[in-house]
Amino acid sequence: MTMWDPERYARALDLAARSHGDQRDPGNGFPYVVHLTKVAAEVMRVASADLNMDLAVTCAVLHDIVEDAGVTVAQLEAEFGAEVAAGVAALTKDERLPKEARMADSLRRLQAQPREVQLVKLADRITNLEYPPHYWTAAKRRAYLEEAGRIHEALGEAHSGLAARLIERMRRYEAWVGEGA
Repeated sequence: MTMWDPERYARALDLAARSHGDQRDPGNGFPYVVHLTKVAAEVMRVASADLNMDLAVTCAVLHDIVEDAGVTVAQLEAEFGAEVAAGVAALTKDERLPKEARMADSLRRLQAQPREVQLVKLADRITNLEYPPHYWTAAKRRAYLEEAGRIHEALGEAHSGLAARLIERMRRYEAWVGEGA
């Protein structure tokens, strides 16, 4: 196992905190950096000898920085290297595509990445299924749950433990599907 580097983690967390600034998690209103550390914690809980945890944890902390905070892939490559930059790029939805095509495209790109990057997507959706934003309609909640199923189908083989946690979280999320704004 490649252990994760606490100094690199701190650099990534500092960049994420500065870049995401005052952004809030829409589900609970917490500073967005809380979401990023929860995703990293989900990844850390499955650490094993066959995983490059430094890659996984760094990508976890930075997974939304291009999509939501205006940092470029080139900036990430300069600061954290090509592997992290490629991982975060794969985790970033392509805004040039029609909205309905973005997740499928992202999943295809993730399947071409090391499994450590795929773990981040599983962990991200596990964390995002804690509770939906109060203003989401029942239809939006149902669509989000169905999308989680597609993530599980495409990436579940990356790690059986995270795949099982995603299924468990999806079952819990079902209770919120009928409630909506």
